[in-house]
Amino acid sequence: MLGQVIFEAWTALRRNRVRSFLTMLGIVWGIVTVTLLIAYGNSFRSILVNGFDAFGKSVVIAWPQQTSEQPGGQKAGKKVLLEQADLDMVKANAPLVKHVCLETVKRPGISYGDRMVGTAAVRGVCPEYGEMRNEVPSEGRWINSSDELERRRVCFMGGRIREQLFSGRPAVGETVLIGGVRFTVIGVMQRKIQLSNYFSSDDQSVWIPYSAAGDLWNTRYAAVMLFQPIAPQFEKRAMAQVLAALATRQQFSPTDPKALQMFGRDEFRPIIDGITIGLEVLLTFIGTLTLGIGGVGVMNIMLVSVDERIREIGLRRALGAKKLHIRMQFLAETLMIMLLGGAIGIILSYAIAALVGTVPLMGPLFEDDSGKADIHLHISLMTVFISSLVLLLVGVLSGMVPALRASKLDPVEALRYE
Repeated sequence: MLGQVIFEAWTALRRNRVRSFLTMLGIVWGIVTVTLLIAYGNSFRSILVNGFDAFGKSVVIAWPQQTSEQPGGQKAGKKVLLEQADLDMVKANAPLVKHVCLETVKRPGISYGDRMVGTAAVRGVCPEYGEMRNEVPSEGRWINSSDELERRRVCFMGGRIREQLFSGRPAVGETVLIGGVRFTVIGVMQRKIQLSNYFSSDDQSVWIPYSAAGDLWNTRYAAVMLFQPIAPQFEKRAMAQVLAALATRQQFSPTDPKALQMFGRDEFRPIIDGITIGLEVLLTFIGTLTLGIGGVGVMNIMLVSVDERIREIGLRRALGAKKLHIRMQFLAETLMIMLLGGAIGIILSYAIAALVGTVPLMGPLFEDDSGKADIHLHISLMTVFISSLVLLLVGVLSGMVPALRASKLDPVEALRYE
């Protein structure tokens, strides 16, 4: 019976080919809109998430401030200073911290030959810093424990600084002057699409061992402390352990909210998710509305078809067809229009995505021509699944009204209809 219903639906559509084709165009346009908007939203979300994740793997930045409470007779307003003893205290008393590092920063100027960059941030860090902050070398290597232990004068460069000093020439192995002191370039990084930073963007930074930074300036007190919890879900508890360890050594209250200011990835994650997921939902809703307009057109044509075939419906009922059979026939005709239009629309979506290729987003902002910061209309299987689900929903809703109207016709009155 199902096969017969589908065959009759196909025959009815072929009987009015022009009308069926024009009706189908609305569905094609709607499914193309839904598919491309979902693909755009997915790519936009991916770029934003990757841009924030480039900052680091669940890394927390702790900024020393001033105390606001007076524990044990201590005077409020005491300035918190971070030094090596604080680092050792955290390592000994914060088991939920995987890596911890002090960071010091100055801008002494860096030069190579007749080229100089006076605004580059030179940052003294520990070897674990590279893992915490996603500093991945494209050439050479990152700072290691031997560099720190032996106080080697080596440096790792961001992509922008490398371009300013070396243009297209190889940088690894070359010697640069940082504050008048010779440093050997051991590694460089590609241009980094980064939406969050501090002190300076990674593209415009140079990193040296914390011990070697002492040859350029006084590094007794660090600018910030960075640490990474053993797992992202322990970030809040790790922050509490670090604060308690520093409070014990420096004698301030562990509940003092102003003594140490901490910024972690978990604080930004709800904002990122809110922006990106909200945009995806909005784009999907707009596409669904467009497809819904096509569905209204299909519903209107099917209602006209019901009026044209009242005598046919009456004859079928008189010959023993049940209301369910009539509903199935008109619903099948509606879904056939929707599915054929959807198949054509998905094929057209792939063609449009291939023709459009890359849509500029943040590439021009970061002066990046690799395309990794731009929109790629990649239509995944999940996108096709969601589009098809929306299509079926609209199809069923569009077909139910004419199907119910046809099934409720009185057979006697339908046979008398002129």
